[in-house]
Amino acid sequence: MLSQSILTGVRVLRTEARRNFGLAAPALNKASDPIQQLFLDKVREYKQKSSGGKLVDSNPEIEREIKTELDRVAKQYGSDGKTDMLKFPEFKFPEVKVDPITQSAN
Repeated sequence: MLSQSILTGVRVLRTEARRNFGLAAPALNKASDPIQQLFLDKVREYKQKSSGGKLVDSNPEIEREIKTELDRVAKQYGSDGKTDMLKFPEFKFPEVKVDPITQSAN
């Protein structure tokens, strides 16, 4: 019973792998459509320009606007300027002491 289910799982995985390869193979080849080729060229060009995690083709004015917006958002959400707003906040829940309930016999 177990070997039959394993065999069925292997068949399904083989079929899925064949389908995925069949879909991915044309994407790896050169595009036949000139518009599609232009799009791929622009994506590759953008990838080369965007190294380092900075904006592509930015100027000092755009950098200033981004800094202004980030400062505004930080102020809106209560940053004191020292807090890293990209870091997930750490929550601390102190243990609350609960008084035991005593039942008295009436």
